[in-house]
Parts: sequence; C-alpha cells; structure tokens
Amino acid sequence: MRPLLPVLIVMVKEPRPGRVKTRLGRQIGMVPAAWWFRHQCRALLRQAVDPRWQVALAVSPDAEGRASRVWPAHIPRLPQGRGDLGARMGRLLQGAGPGAPVMIVGADIPGLRRRHIADAFRKLAAADAVIGPAPDGGYWLIGLRHVPPPGLFAGVRWSSADARADTLATMRGLRVAMAETLADVDEAADLPRKLLA
Repeated sequence: MRPLLPVLIVMVKEPRPGRVKTRLGRQIGMVPAAWWFRHQCRALLRQAVDPRWQVALAVSPDAEGRASRVWPAHIPRLPQGRGDLGARMGRLLQGAGPGAPVMIVGADIPGLRRRHIADAFRKLAAADAVIGPAPDGGYWLIGLRHVPPPGLFAGVRWSSADARADTLATMRGLRVAMAETLADVDEAADLPRKLLA
C-alpha cells in the first residue's frame, strides 16, 4: 500500500474589496488590496502545487468559496467554517484525520517558495509539530504530524505580537520544529518594494 501523501492546506478568502486584507485596504484602498490578494494567491498556488504532497484550499465564505471561479478548479476545497482563526485552523487540522501530516499556510506570504514547504515537511517528519515564524510575532505556517492536542489554540491573542508565543504555549509536551522565518502582508509597509515603486 502506498503511504499517504502529506497535506498542505492554503487558507483563502474570496478576493472581494472590503472583505479581504482590510487593514491593508485602509492604507492603499480596498480595490487595490483585493487585487493584490487575488494575484498573490495565484502566485502562491503555483509554488504550493507539487507531486510530493496534496494541496487543498480552505475557503471563506464557505458556500461562495466552494462555488468560486477565482480558484483553480483542480484543487479540492474545504470550508473554513465559523469562529476565530484558531477555531477554523483547529477544525482543518482535525478534519484531515489520522495518518498523513498536515500543514496550513496563509495565502499572503510573498516570499513563500516550494523549497520552504518541502523543508517544513522534512522538519515535521522528525517532530510532532512545525511552525513557520513571522517577524511580527505571528506565524505563516503551522503543521502537525498527529491529531491536534486538546486545547490547541486556546486563548491565543490573534493578530498580535503574542500569537506565536501563545500558540506554542498550547503545544506543551510536543516536539516543535521551526521552519524558516517569512513575512506575511498585513499593511502597506509589508508589501514587496517592487509593488510600491
């Protein structure tokens, strides 16, 4: 029997002005922010698809995302569901079931390349969990080799400089590997310089 392939889940929102990257939108305009996100997602998915792992999109809003023509039709879609980021990621990790390792990434990581994903899966093979740190105290990737532990993400202060430390506190007892540090885009200052020229 062939071993199960690892699973990479990319979290996306429908790229509608005023519904995606709103913090960025308040600085550069909601339409340009939605445009940036749509094109960033397209570029990231070109890096994410690889025969070494399965890729799925976690879409939001659920019904609109599942029916959307924005996303590539050949990539399976999962609903994110309700709740804060921790509740949604917890369900995605739980729903993957036992067996193959699972990693979740955000779609707003301009520096993400296939080699970063492969390296994170390699690290996860020798640990219980992997986190990809972001310079702002958050993280761009989280992965587990087994079913999530009880209380994972409980009390995490999302969108704060404490998000990574809070998440690590809910993973006590797990061997956690660190992937490479990459930056996400929350504000105009985070955008790649070539876009601002």
